[in-house]
Amino acid sequence: MTVVSVDSDLESLTLTIVAEFDAPANRVWELWSDPRRLERWWGPPGCDATFEHHDLSPGGQMRYRMALPDGRTSRGWWRVTSAEPPRSLEFVDGWAGEDGRPLPDMPTTTARVLLAERDGRTRMEVRSTFGSSEQMQQVLDMGAAEAFAAAVGQMDALLAG
Repeated sequence: MTVVSVDSDLESLTLTIVAEFDAPANRVWELWSDPRRLERWWGPPGCDATFEHHDLSPGGQMRYRMALPDGRTSRGWWRVTSAEPPRSLEFVDGWAGEDGRPLPDMPTTTARVLLAERDGRTRMEVRSTFGSSEQMQQVLDMGAAEAFAAAVGQMDALLAG
């Protein structure tokens, strides 16, 4: 399986997912940098993501909507703080309203993606850092750890195809 570990640490306010792929780092990077490829795995199975705006450069903005299996729609945004293809990406991630604007009452996280290649394989670590234990617990209670692990689990099929 793609996902090697999922670790939530309330003390350090982090959720870390580690995955390994039988692909070089530049191919794994493309699953982040190409909006059409990102749509195919961003979100757990059964959810359809559409990136309405995709600018992966530092200072860039990302906006997406996700169709949920129950017919509802969820929206989110990223603000890219750092991008060093094909090795690292950092962004602030949050929920958005129907108008695409950030929802101030919902938690945000800072996500750091690290890709390390060795012998043609790539290890990906995604570490999300929360602003408070309450915010982290809110996101964990929503099932975010399981949902993101399931989403990352879809990346292998895209790399194989």
